[in-house]
Amino acid sequence: MAIPTEKELIDAACHLGHPTSKWNPRMAPYLYGSRKDIHIFDLEQTRKHLEKVCNALKKLQAEGKTILFVSTKQQSIPMIEDMGETLHQPTVTKKWIPGLLTNWSTIKNRLKYYLDLQESFRTGEVEKYTKKEQVSLRKKLAKLDAALSGVSTMKHTPDAVFVIDAVRDSVAIAEARKLSIPVYGICDSNANPADFTEFIPANDDAVKSLLLILGTLKETLTSTK
Repeated sequence: MAIPTEKELIDAACHLGHPTSKWNPRMAPYLYGSRKDIHIFDLEQTRKHLEKVCNALKKLQAEGKTILFVSTKQQSIPMIEDMGETLHQPTVTKKWIPGLLTNWSTIKNRLKYYLDLQESFRTGEVEKYTKKEQVSLRKKLAKLDAALSGVSTMKHTPDAVFVIDAVRDSVAIAEARKLSIPVYGICDSNANPADFTEFIPANDDAVKSLLLILGTLKETLTSTK
């Protein structure tokens, strides 16, 4: 997919930031100005940075690297899950598990337990337990499924992380940065651009904005397969 035009970005509300009272001053270079106390993004910069992120992630995808897509923002969850399924990449769309990256050795053991438990239900091996024990194990499996299903294919910490909302999912960014894992994503006017390796200055709330940006990314990365 070609990088959207400025008109397409405007039509998708990509240009609308947060109220001027809730901004991060480090975003000043990426803003055109304000209107009715709402910051407006410089869409020339949005297009340029979107292209940079697309190129960076396309290279990683082509090299078979692992990109962890993260967003616990409700309106974005179906898009992120679709992205992960299409690209065969891990996702986090529920609550971020503290230590998912920084305490990977423990999480890896938890993942093995989850996958083994899942397999025991699939093969019927779980039937060797009493009915009461089976009910308890099924409850454990449901909890683990909600927490770990999106990252069940991860064999190691990811090569990069993509985050939609840098403020909401700041813990994911902090863990990635602690391990020097490159961070990409959308940086709204209330976020800190210094948190990213490369970012897209744009609206991270509007569904139309997310659909356009993630759709562009998805098509770009899919073309590498």
